[in-house]
Amino acid sequence: MALEKRLLGLTGIEVPCLGFGAGYIGSTNLTEQECGTLINRAVDLGMTLLDTAPGYGMSEERIGRHLSWRRKDFVLVTKGGYGVEGCEDWTPQVITAGVEQALRRMNTDVIDVFLLHSCPLVTLRREEIIRALEVVKHSGKVRSIGYSGENAELEYAVYAGVFDVIETSVNLFDQWSLERILPTAYAKGLGVIAKRPLANAPWRFAQRPVGNYCEVYWERMMAMLHNIDIGDWKKNMDELTLRFSAYAPGVSCAITGTSSVANLERNIACASMGALPHEIVATLRSAYRKYDDYWIGQV
Repeated sequence: MALEKRLLGLTGIEVPCLGFGAGYIGSTNLTEQECGTLINRAVDLGMTLLDTAPGYGMSEERIGRHLSWRRKDFVLVTKGGYGVEGCEDWTPQVITAGVEQALRRMNTDVIDVFLLHSCPLVTLRREEIIRALEVVKHSGKVRSIGYSGENAELEYAVYAGVFDVIETSVNLFDQWSLERILPTAYAKGLGVIAKRPLANAPWRFAQRPVGNYCEVYWERMMAMLHNIDIGDWKKNMDELTLRFSAYAPGVSCAITGTSSVANLERNIACASMGALPHEIVATLRSAYRKYDDYWIGQV
């Protein structure tokens, strides 16, 4: 298994086509030993971009605890704008303090990518917030800055001319950014991290999963796939979705999380197979356009 390597836009940072979403490792459901085994296995197999956030439980601390000894082996992405005791959310102070907090938690001298985490448009338009991001970048504590989010906010971030990287949902059932944002992001040299490449796996449910995180994607899946023929791909939806996202035009790295080493290895095996056949990609993109009922990107 070998994951394709790419550049993260114009940052000069090399990333794999599939990275590790570190949300699961923040949960107390995983022991320290299980967490350490999982994330070291991810890096060993080439999943060398780790995406975390202060809102992901113990994720940042556990990355520092179990991976700081091999810091040069992976690209570290975290987020901010909130979650620092004594600082008001979405202020310049919380940006500066959030970077310092992340550096301490992850036992590192530098963060490769620091993203504003799904803040509202009014925040993105505040010059003092952008200035604070630029200051931490110029200090050398952060190599590149960006925005994680969707829709109008993401579009503003792409055209703002200050960000190096964006993170957005890209999957079979969430192609809003793929259609409207990624072509411009690519043209401007922005790195693109694609989240939710598995679309929260809605095919697990025979009936509408009311209240589940993937309910919206389940509705879209039923609309899109009901009247098209994708043959045996329906038996391998994880492979179909991962390869669709990881090789979508403009995507630098897709990120997927898991608490299972077996699932981790399966995801890497799928992404290592390369791009999907052109014909199936065309079918899936056409189906999205046909059934798109003002579908917006899912935050």
